[in-house]
Amino acid sequence: MKKYSTELDRIDHKILDMLQSNCRISNVELANQVNLSPTPCLERVKRLEKNGYIDKYVAHLNAKKLNAKLTAYMQVSVENSSTQALSQFNQQVRKLDEVIECSLVAGGFDYLLKIRVQDMETYRKFLGEKFADIKGVTQTFTYVVMEEIKSTHIVPVDTK
Repeated sequence: MKKYSTELDRIDHKILDMLQSNCRISNVELANQVNLSPTPCLERVKRLEKNGYIDKYVAHLNAKKLNAKLTAYMQVSVENSSTQALSQFNQQVRKLDEVIECSLVAGGFDYLLKIRVQDMETYRKFLGEKFADIKGVTQTFTYVVMEEIKSTHIVPVDTK
């Protein structure tokens, strides 16, 4: 079995950049775009998958068409920052479908959550009926998005 280096070259970067823009591109078209024949191109993609550069292939859905029109960001402060307390918070938040992103942050609060729901009434119900059950939360501040200026899943990849 051939052992691959985990170093990425210019072609690997180009493959990653193209796949995150269009994961449904055919291997033949991808190979043409990066100036390889199909077999070596497919081998590179499989190596990138195996080495963890590609986590998964997904569709980027239109939240507004799916009736998740309201986006809110929530700052969350917790009373205890012990490893166990943070782990318990993390587990509870993972169960909330409305929370589409959650990051532990440094600064004046502990977590930043991105929430997608239908409307303000749905957000209020989420806050009062689901989020309020999470133990250890001392304070929250919510920022409702009025207009989404840029939303992307694209990670910058140096293709030079």
